[in-house]
Formats: sequence, C-alpha cells, structure tokens
Amino acid sequence: MKYRTLGRSGLTVSALGMGAMNLSFGTGKAVDDNTGINVLHAAVDRGITFFDTAQAYGPYINEKLVGKALQPYRDKVVIATKFGFKLEDGVTTGLDSRPENIRAVAEASLKSLKTDYIDLFYQHRVDPCVPIEEVAGTLQDLIKEGKIRHYGLSEAGADTIRRAHAIHPVYKYGELRP
Repeated sequence: MKYRTLGRSGLTVSALGMGAMNLSFGTGKAVDDNTGINVLHAAVDRGITFFDTAQAYGPYINEKLVGKALQPYRDKVVIATKFGFKLEDGVTTGLDSRPENIRAVAEASLKSLKTDYIDLFYQHRVDPCVPIEEVAGTLQDLIKEGKIRHYGLSEAGADTIRRAHAIHPVYKYGELRP
C-alpha cells in the first residue's frame, strides 16, 4: 500500500481509503454487523488506514459499526466523519451547520465511534444559511479542545475554501467514484 500526507496537515493516510457508507446505509441492503466488521478488518489487514463515515448514515448507525470495528486499531487508522445535516426523528431534513449543531454532532460522533478524538471532521455540504467563517471558527475551537484533529469541507467552491482557510487551514474532500 502506498501512503500520502494530506496537504501540510501531517496526517498520513493510505492512498486508498474506504468509504463505509454502504455497509449500513445507502444503496442496497445493509450487511449485518459481523460482515461489516470483517470487511473493515480485511481493509486494515490490506494496509488501508483511511476510513470515512458520517453522522447522516443511519443516522449514526454507520459510525457505530466503524467505531466497533476499528477500536482495536485506533492508533493505526484515520477516521473521517462528517456533519452538517439536520436530523428529525432519524431522518435528514435539510442542512444545519450552526455552531451548536456542529458541537452536538461532534459529541455524538465521538460516542458512536468510541474514540476520544476525530481525525478528520468535515462539513458534508456547505450550508448557505451559516457563514463559513462561523463554521471554521467552531471547528477551530473543537481542534483546540482536542475533540477533532483536522477539519475539512466537502463540495465547497474555491472562495468558500479560501474564507475557511483564513480562519484555520482546511482540507478539501472530493469524491472519486467508478
């Protein structure tokens, strides 16, 4: 397996990462927990160190599976999870990147993932109702508190990234799908 460092972050990850969404959410039928755990363990055994999940997948069901599976490898893997959706009765009903929601999701994700810190915490979608500077400031505070180590943005334009980066350096997440 090849490894690379994300930007200037010092965060080194496998060149191939594993998105865990479809193990418990998304297209097709979810696998049972034992199968999901075996798949995640097989990925670690093959040198994958970067794992992606999100608050919205389940919600939190996918994070719980990832947390359970990767707990024995916690010091060897990088876990990325996302925030930014409003949840009502277990259903996403829109975007919500208000500071209080970011903090609530961070706390819930820490619990679901069974970890003391999140390696990469990023905004799932840019919320047009919340200035990105507010989002970046909240994430910077979570870094200072030791709850997250790095933050990023998904589906953000260049201007949004520049504005967030002015508050605290940011990682840009992009999807590569076959």
